[in-house]
Amino acid sequence: MITQTSNKLHFSILATSFAGGPRPRNAAIILSGLWLLLFFAALFTPPLLDDADATHAEAAQAMARTGDLVTLHVDGIRYLEKAPLPYWLVAISFRLFGFNAFAAHLPQALAVALLVLLGHRWGNHAFGARTGFYTAIALLTSAGVFLFTRILIPEVLLSLFLAAALYAFLKTLTPEPAYPDQPNVPLLTAGPDTPERPALTWYAGPHVYPYLMWSALALAVLTKGLVALVFFFATAVTYLVLTDTWREVRRLKPASGALLFLLIAAPWHILAGLRNTGGANGHGFFWFYFWNEHVLRFLGRRIPRDYNKLPGYLFWLQHLVWLFPWSLFIPLGLAAIWRRVQHQTSVITAHIPRDYSWAGAALVVGFGFSLSGLYILLHFDLAEFAVLAIFLNLIFQLVTRRIRAHIPPSPFHRIDPQQSSILLLSIFATVVLVFFSLSTNQEYYTLPAYLPILLLTAATITRAEQTFSTSPGSRRWITFAHITLVALGALITVALAYGLWSSRSLPYNPDIGSLLAHRAVGDYTLSTSHLFDLTTEAFAALRLPATLAALAFAAGPLAAWWLRAQRRHIAATTAIAFTAAVFLIAAHIAFARFGPLLSSKDFAVKIQQLETSHAIASNSQIMLFGDQAYGSSIPFYLGRQVALVDGRSTSMLFGSTFPDAPPIFLSSSDLLGTWGKGTRKLLFVPLEKRDEVDRLLGDRQILLLQSSGKALITDRPPG
Repeated sequence: MITQTSNKLHFSILATSFAGGPRPRNAAIILSGLWLLLFFAALFTPPLLDDADATHAEAAQAMARTGDLVTLHVDGIRYLEKAPLPYWLVAISFRLFGFNAFAAHLPQALAVALLVLLGHRWGNHAFGARTGFYTAIALLTSAGVFLFTRILIPEVLLSLFLAAALYAFLKTLTPEPAYPDQPNVPLLTAGPDTPERPALTWYAGPHVYPYLMWSALALAVLTKGLVALVFFFATAVTYLVLTDTWREVRRLKPASGALLFLLIAAPWHILAGLRNTGGANGHGFFWFYFWNEHVLRFLGRRIPRDYNKLPGYLFWLQHLVWLFPWSLFIPLGLAAIWRRVQHQTSVITAHIPRDYSWAGAALVVGFGFSLSGLYILLHFDLAEFAVLAIFLNLIFQLVTRRIRAHIPPSPFHRIDPQQSSILLLSIFATVVLVFFSLSTNQEYYTLPAYLPILLLTAATITRAEQTFSTSPGSRRWITFAHITLVALGALITVALAYGLWSSRSLPYNPDIGSLLAHRAVGDYTLSTSHLFDLTTEAFAALRLPATLAALAFAAGPLAAWWLRAQRRHIAATTAIAFTAAVFLIAAHIAFARFGPLLSSKDFAVKIQQLETSHAIASNSQIMLFGDQAYGSSIPFYLGRQVALVDGRSTSMLFGSTFPDAPPIFLSSSDLLGTWGKGTRKLLFVPLEKRDEVDRLLGDRQILLLQSSGKALITDRPPG
């Protein structure tokens, strides 16, 4: 029989003690300084970008001007595909600070600050002050968190509300503080650091946390839609089953909590449904928002079909970039997981005969799944199916062996509060990543998984630092991370130095867009596609950020490794964060240099100047050629409606079918028939449509402004 001790094995993949972190004042200075430099200072440049950034800002602008908090509008057309909360916040910001990029992006920057505070609190509470500090600096300096808050998208708000809901969920089930001086919480000391109580002792009574959970969940739904419920309940139910705590669900106040949830989340959905009926084929808000934007989007059949699905291997590998530089420490966690699996298996198999029939059975089940249509329905590729088969095999092996050993099927039925955080965070990150590996996706969709991954990574770093002198495994993997960072730093430095040398004699050109090797860049539907369009000439405009990045990667990784060798662990890890911070500052400078390419604000300014100088009349008809996304910053900065030529597509398509849609949609024949007649016409032409417009209008166009391949033309001389 297995001993009682084995019966009570705890899930302890990343077990860490409450290691001491930096002094609270030093931590506050570092964290606030990083936020101010990386997120607040970046609010002022560049201007709002075309496509999603300015489109979403325009929806909030209309809300701020009209006071309609129910139905979003873009260029006067109903915009029903998005949940309202991000637009409410931006509309408030516009009312306070005016219609500008600072006001548009301020709510996101504040959401990052709150997410950092929550990550610090959770890490501090579950693992100690050092882990809390590392979680916070990792969130502030991860490439993905920085990159995906440059544009106005709701993912960082969704991350905040879902993380808050999960934290309140965990606190409801384990209300007692997990402090090391409490006798009922095991303290796993593994290093010389003195255990310490977290510096901040935020407290909410056990009866408050359930309602905080339901409120945060309702706000998450108002931020991103029903996907928030999928993520939360998939995580919560899995956790309750694995830990055998489903009987404690009454603590979550399901009746009164669900009522609170509905009071917060339901009114907007009901009003939006009542106010938006009679669209295409008789459909209204409910069909479009719930069926088209949730179910059909997941299946890749959304109308219009303008979303990509990354190949499975690329989807997973990109997270090494989005979580850089902290992804270099993920092998620490994987090694800990492997050690735990080996421990579980060795304890169980020591008491039962070895039997590999599970493997064949699981493979047959997985193969049957694929043949049943799942493969086609969810767009699996070979890599995704292989990952799923391996995962199912591992689960099948663990459960069957535990049953045969006459112990509970789940190894998580008795775990302490610290290990509860590990389990909950792991489940949530897995749910998010797997969901979007099956669905259509963009790179930033998985941002809600970043906090769980980075918090667990911070815990593994803390553990490795504690056992650095005594554990060869910890020392080996943390050294591997440093070697990799130094090697990558050297490669990046050499590449940047080569670019600087190659462009040393080239003049600086502020219109970097005109220097890019365009390859249908407007047709890109992935947010990072523009990275492949740089040329040597364009690099000349990036000398300052390239120099900053080269210096950071030349010195930072070496300094961090030297500090690690001196056993100055907190300083070493902080040096990595500072290296990433300097690189991100350089990246933002480069991003701002791309402003003329990515934004059309200059064209709006040109139109305003012409009107102010009376070179053109203020009632001139302004038109965009092609989809609204090509020049969405123009109507935002002009603050008025524009006509779209051949632009009844993508996000404007469904709203245009309502009977009250303004007559802003023109065809190419309409443009040709009215060009040069009646009211003056000003036409914005994106780069991708220049050839088409030239064929249509020939020499009947007068150029007013050209920038980054885009043009503003008119049908008669100004004046």
